[in-house]
Order: sequence, then structure tokens, then C-alpha cells
Amino acid sequence: MDLPRLATGHKIYSLQLLRRQQPNALKISADQVHWPTRGVLGRATSCPQNSTPIQNAASIAAKRGRYWTSLCPPICKERDSVRCYAKRSRAGSALDMDKTGKQASPQSTDSSSSTASVDSLQRSASTTAAPSSAEPEPAVHSSSTRPSDEELLQEWQEVKKNLKEEPQKSSPQTDSPLDTIFVSSEVAPWSKTGGLGDVAGSLPIALAGRGHRVMVVAPRYMHGTKADKLYDSTQLLDVKAQLDLGECGMQEVSFYHQHKNNVDFVFVDHPVYHRPGNPYADEHGAFGDNVFRYTLLSMAACEAPLVLPIGGYRSGQTEGLPYGERCLFVANDWHAALVPSFLAAKYRRNGVYTDARSIVAIHNMSHQGVEPSSFFGRLGLPSDWWDVLEWKFPDWAAVTGPAINILKGAILAADRVMTVSQGYAWEITTSEGGWGLHEVLQSRQDKLNGIVNGIDMSEWDPSNDADTEAAYSIDDLSGKAKCKAALQKELGFDVDPKIPLLGWIGRLDFQKGPDVVLQSVEPMAQRGCQMVMLGSGVPEYEQQMRRVEQERPDHFRGWVGFSIPVSHRIMAGCDILLMPSRFEPCGLNQLFAMRYGTIPIAHATGGLRDTIEDYNPFALADKGESIGTGWTFTPPEVQPMMQALDLALQTYKEHPESWQKLMCSGMQQDLSWDRSAQQYEQIFQWAMMDPPTRPG
Repeated sequence: MDLPRLATGHKIYSLQLLRRQQPNALKISADQVHWPTRGVLGRATSCPQNSTPIQNAASIAAKRGRYWTSLCPPICKERDSVRCYAKRSRAGSALDMDKTGKQASPQSTDSSSSTASVDSLQRSASTTAAPSSAEPEPAVHSSSTRPSDEELLQEWQEVKKNLKEEPQKSSPQTDSPLDTIFVSSEVAPWSKTGGLGDVAGSLPIALAGRGHRVMVVAPRYMHGTKADKLYDSTQLLDVKAQLDLGECGMQEVSFYHQHKNNVDFVFVDHPVYHRPGNPYADEHGAFGDNVFRYTLLSMAACEAPLVLPIGGYRSGQTEGLPYGERCLFVANDWHAALVPSFLAAKYRRNGVYTDARSIVAIHNMSHQGVEPSSFFGRLGLPSDWWDVLEWKFPDWAAVTGPAINILKGAILAADRVMTVSQGYAWEITTSEGGWGLHEVLQSRQDKLNGIVNGIDMSEWDPSNDADTEAAYSIDDLSGKAKCKAALQKELGFDVDPKIPLLGWIGRLDFQKGPDVVLQSVEPMAQRGCQMVMLGSGVPEYEQQMRRVEQERPDHFRGWVGFSIPVSHRIMAGCDILLMPSRFEPCGLNQLFAMRYGTIPIAHATGGLRDTIEDYNPFALADKGESIGTGWTFTPPEVQPMMQALDLALQTYKEHPESWQKLMCSGMQQDLSWDRSAQQYEQIFQWAMMDPPTRPG
């Protein structure tokens, strides 16, 4: 339920309506009401003189005598609490308020200061004196006067109508702002190969919008392409850092800075980041010095809050003092996983960062930064830290011998461990999903959490997308049909709104399951479907896409490569998006699909299982039951996927009204980064609250 702000800017978090005598018949509640001003409701200087939506709701409850309405705000910054009760007692209805939340008699109320702001409530509430108990028993209604469920629901619709008079206009501000340092090997839009770049480019902005001071540290890649121009807006800082990398000697790095969207984006510059290819590899494979490159990034990130004079940008100044030592570091994946080890083994031992904390965020467990033991001396860590990074290959591994595991060291040294969905947080503690680190993760299970990623709601907005044929929204879906017709024409398919159009977007590798889709083209063609795939990766899959297109030109198109505008057109034009990923830590495509009213059919794993709710044709909307957002299946094979697709096609062809409701159900989901940011804040607070996992 979307609850608005009051005219004063006060956030409505809670409204409870409890039916008398039958408390289980109707109960609608949220969390709490927070009043940022000081004093009693009606006495706070910034409270409006006219009745507010929340007062109207309480007025309805008090006047009709059928509900007990309670508004219970928590303690605010000034250590005051306010409670407002509109209750009906045996003697009649009364409005009772005092500063502690206990009941007070009307005679003790300061009428000169409170009458105006609660006038709308008092007009409808009885003037009879309140009973002396703080929580009077509700009045007993006879069976003849007890309201029916239909009446209750009708009255609640009236209450909700009043509550929506003041829409929420901005993100709520946190009560505990932190200095947060995100360390990532990529950050959109400057560098991006997958979901990690989206997280590093979006989540910090959402956190900054809630009042945190946020810095993002990433390499300054120069690949000799047009993308290099993205760094033209950054400014070279007059600061250089000398970093001791053990056997690799002293290394000097420079820093570039750009303050954008209230976030300090810092780019570490060194010659090892200047080469053709992508951040991790070129046409010949992965770079052999990746461990050195990202060791450099991790140590530079630890130095940045201490030496970069950019702390004033958040408050509107062009310069300022450094962030300082009291920071929270978020190290993303193995590329930044040495940050927790550096904080514990190098800095805290020398009295630096004693109040700092660190979190390691795991986006993909299959990449861990495993190297031969000889690499340990190149990390710049003390010799007694060997046990933390020491690694023994599992029996199923193709290689053996002594080794180090950088991600393992982060799991043991960080104050908390996070993944990108609750489902994936559980999966990585199993032998099947832990990639050899499941026992280490089990030992930190009390510090392990999962939070689903969000998406950029402005970039992925069907009502305002420059890359699609027509705009549409949950209130007017007519543009979706135009997008489908345009995509069918672009792909050379028959333009027919009745033909189901299916899509797949992703990286062509074994994890994403493109082979499952390609093997399903023939049975999908037999069902009269059209199918389009967009992606690049393993050459074998690319060749197979070309071959299948030649064999089934009327039903399949394979778009080898990747194009953001094309991905938007596929999301907007397709009816169904297939995601047979063998494992998926979070997944973003299913979120994009729901945003665009495209129904996801996915393997029930990781974040896909967390975010897709199976279609329920028997859901009763008037009772608050969800119709669902798509279909899931398991295992990731052709037959289970086709069974799920058959259910979807039956709904699509035989129950168009249900299909449209399913589309709207996905489109109205809260997929924003603001939702994720609030959950991250809770983990941040826990990390700062506890003593460091590794004091030094």
C-alpha cells in the first residue's frame, strides 16, 4: 500500500483499522508514523491548520464507531513521541492525546494550541469525557449493528482515497547518515560488462539521495575506444598515492574525480588500466596480471578516504577535507575483496580505520580470485595473513596444489557478507552453489544477508523510452501492441498480434542457458511462436544461433552482439521473456521485463525465484491476494521450460483479461533502487554497530 506524506512533509508509515469483535476479519497495517517536528500532534509549529489525510482517516473511524484507529509514531530525533487515538468506549467516542501516548482527559488539553490542528477529528468524535484507563476495551456491538465485510471494505476504500491526496515526492532521509565507500571493478556508465556495473552506478546514487555521503572507487580504463570520452568530464586531482605491493614494489597511482548525482565518483589511474579489450580480458583471454591490477585498486580505495580532499562536494563546496577514517567499505566481488584484508592486516594494526567497517558483496560466486600460492607475496599483506587466504582446491577441481583465494579472505575478514538476493544467500552455503566455499560461508552464516538489486526506473520506463516505437503505461497498454508490431516488422516476422512473441537477452555462456532456448526452438515453432535471441559470447552458441535462424526463418531470429536500444525494443515488444539460467545470483532482465509488462518465465533459482511470483488464477484481488508476475520451472531443461510455457500460452490465448492483469501486476511492482537502499541501510547499521570481525 502506497502511503503518502502529510502536507507538513511528515511521512505516513502506519494506519491500522481493526474490526471490533472480529479482529481477524479485517486488519490493514503498515509500520509507523514519524513526526520530525517536536511536540504533540496539533501543537507542533509546522502542523497544518486544515485537516490532513491521516486526520480524515481517523475522523472516519471515530465518527462511525466501528474501528479502533491508532497512529503510533516512534521516538523522533528530539526524543519526543506522539500518539493519537480515536477510540470508542462504552460511554461513547472520544479523542485523547498526550505527549507520552497515554490517554488524557479533555479538561487537561491545552485548547489554545491544539484545537485548530485536531478540529476535524473533534468535530466527529464525541465530547464525552474519556475513561481513566489508557487502553479502554472496545464497545460491544450487537449482531444487528455489526457492520458487514462489504461495508468495511467500502469504508476502507474511502479511507485510502483520502490518504492518497498528498503523493510522496522524494525519498525519505535516513536518521543515521554514513560515509560509505563502494569499491568496484566497473561502474556504469563509465565501464560495464554486466549487473555489477549497474549496481555500482545506481545503488550509491539511491543511498546519497537518502542523506549518506557516498564515494565510488573504480579503475580508469582507457581502451582506445569512443567509450574513453566518458572520462572527459572527470577532473585530475592534485594527489598521488604511493602503494606498497610487496614483491611488486612501490606503485604510484593518480586519482580522477567527478561529483555527480550527489556521489563522489573516483577513478584510479595507472598504466595497467590502459589497454584494448574490456576490463578483464581481450580477444586472447583474461589478462594475466588481473590480480595485480585489482590489488592496486583495493589498496588505492583504502587510501582514497584518507588523502582525497573531496569531502565538501556533498555540501555544495568545490573542495573540502577528506572523508576520514570512520567509513563503511563495500567491496564488490573478488576484484575488491582485498579491501577487508587490508583494513584488518595493514591499517588497524597501525591505529588507522579502527572505527571503519567493511562488507563484501558477492555478485557471482563462481569468480573468486584463485591464484597459485606464489602470488601471496605480491599482495602487500603481512606473512601472518597467509592462513586467511590459504586455499585447498576441492576434489572436483581440475587443478591442485597450494593456492590463495582472495574472496575467501574477504569472507573471513569482512564484518558482514552480502549477496544480491536472499535465495542466492542460501544457495552459496550449499555444496552445489558454494563453489568450494560453502563451508567458509556456513561459518559466517549469522553475518550473511541477501538483498535483491533494483533497476533504474527512469532508464527503463515504457512511458518515456526513446528506443521503443510507442509509449505505454499501466493505465494505457495500447502502446505495447504497437511496440510488438514494430518489433515483428523489424525482425522480418509476420506482423500478427495473436502470435506469441518470445525473447531472450543475455550473455551467451553456459550459466545463462542459451542452449536450453536453442533446443526449444522447434517445439516453440510447432506451437506457433516467434522467438528472438540477443547476445554474444561463446562462439559455439553464436554459430548455433545463426544455424537455427537458417533452419527456422519464420519463427526464429538470432541477433549476435549486444545493443542497448535493441534490448529495450525486445523488452517492450515481446509478450514473454525466457530465462533458463542454471544459476542466477540476482538477475535484472526479469525486472526489466516486469517493468515493461512482459511476462518472465524463468528457472526457479537465486534471484529469479525471489522476484518472480508464480501466476495464481484463483487469486482474489478484493482480498489482497496477488495474481503473480510470471512462471518459474525447475530443473533448467527443455521439457520443464516447455511445460511452463504451455501454461503461459494457454493463459495468453484463452484468458486475455487474466493476461492483462498479469502484465499490470508486474508493472506495479516496486523495482526501484530506493527499496534496495533502505534494506542496505539496515545491513550498514548492523555492521557499524558490531565490533570489527578482525581487530588487526
